[in-house]
Amino acid sequence: MVAKDGRIVYHRAAGHADREAGTEMREDAIFRLASVTKPFVTAAAMRLAENGRLDLDAPVARWLPDFRPTLPDGSIPDITIRQLLTHTSGLGYAFREPAEGPYHRLNVSDGLDQPGLSLEESLARLSAAPLHFAPGTGWRYSLGIDDTGFPVHAPSRLAKAYADGNPEPVPMTDGMAVPLMGLAATFAPSRIFDASSYPSGGAGMAGTASDVLRFLEAIRTGGGPILKPETVGLMVHDQVGATAQTQGPGWGFGYGWAVLDDPALTGTPQAAGTLQWGGAYGHSWFIDRKNGLSVVALTNTAFEGMAGAFPTDVRNAVYE
Repeated sequence: MVAKDGRIVYHRAAGHADREAGTEMREDAIFRLASVTKPFVTAAAMRLAENGRLDLDAPVARWLPDFRPTLPDGSIPDITIRQLLTHTSGLGYAFREPAEGPYHRLNVSDGLDQPGLSLEESLARLSAAPLHFAPGTGWRYSLGIDDTGFPVHAPSRLAKAYADGNPEPVPMTDGMAVPLMGLAATFAPSRIFDASSYPSGGAGMAGTASDVLRFLEAIRTGGGPILKPETVGLMVHDQVGATAQTQGPGWGFGYGWAVLDDPALTGTPQAAGTLQWGGAYGHSWFIDRKNGLSVVALTNTAFEGMAGAFPTDVRNAVYE
């Protein structure tokens, strides 16, 4: 789906929702959103911060007293909500960790696998893995927003925090491993149907392309009715610097998404300040505020639809 200056100019469903059954894809198909969840949960956290119900600079131990991961030297630093939201906490992601490393040894979940795993057990495993760096001193894509989901979930209920500000809220032993650049992420398709699975703040939501587009348009136009313009103004600014290369040279990271700092380094037609991210089930989206564009593509292609040729081809077609 493509929106230009608030008007949907392109929408299409193609292929199959279930190839084996021959079920055609529909425009109102509900997808597991994977990391497209992150901007929604980040927005929920920022809404709570607006209302004085969540302190972004408070240590997460205020809500999770047993969550105290250590540095390699054994010291236990404080980790703030802000650091979790911006992936500067020192945490990691199991699918990006070496197979012999502590994340796999501890069976840390990425929020896409292990149906029935409780939030408490998931956090206990993650807490036992050492931090990659002292909080606030680096950037590493991580399970931080899964952690943030607990403080957000506790005072507000995760879905309600979003629904309160949105008149049209997003609906809310079968594993497989999918490779990407030498890495492998494990998926369990049944996880989302298992009510005992913990609510993954980084990967657990479901919704349609229209749901996602409405959210993107709210952000593009300043946040209403979800967030205040000044909050969105903070979220869309790079918090980590382009040296983090969160999506390669020229990209930094804000709150919930990558931020394009220098288009000249990327070869993209997108304008500086473009926001972008994706999801491991095969999703991609971006907001080019300067050009009035919001674009989302949800697919069942795993990493190809997130980081392969497809999202680049879609992006280029939008600007042609």
